[in-house]
Amino acid sequence: MKAAHGPWRSVDLAIDANHAAYAGHFPGRPILPGVVLLDAALHALAAEGLLDPARCRVASCKFSSPVRPSDRVVLELSATANGSIRLRFSAGGRAVASGVVTPCDRDEAR
Repeated sequence: MKAAHGPWRSVDLAIDANHAAYAGHFPGRPILPGVVLLDAALHALAAEGLLDPARCRVASCKFSSPVRPSDRVVLELSATANGSIRLRFSAGGRAVASGVVTPCDRDEAR
């Protein structure tokens, strides 16, 4: 699957406020682990028909603000000319993460 080069578009990420990862990630002050945020993004991209999670790698990712259980997370994505997908995550109107996912052969996927 290859995404067409294009403008930014938004996808709501449905991350349950009762997700098990919150319970063990700082009891009393829960935040969503970055790996769960990335997993939700990869599933959303697959659902949109933009990539196969087994045939991609996270080329870069930066986490800038925590995601709390009550946060509504929005993923903004934009395909680049080389087939990579740029990601921007926001919650409560603030940027929480950004990154790039690159398609690759199954042997390269990480």
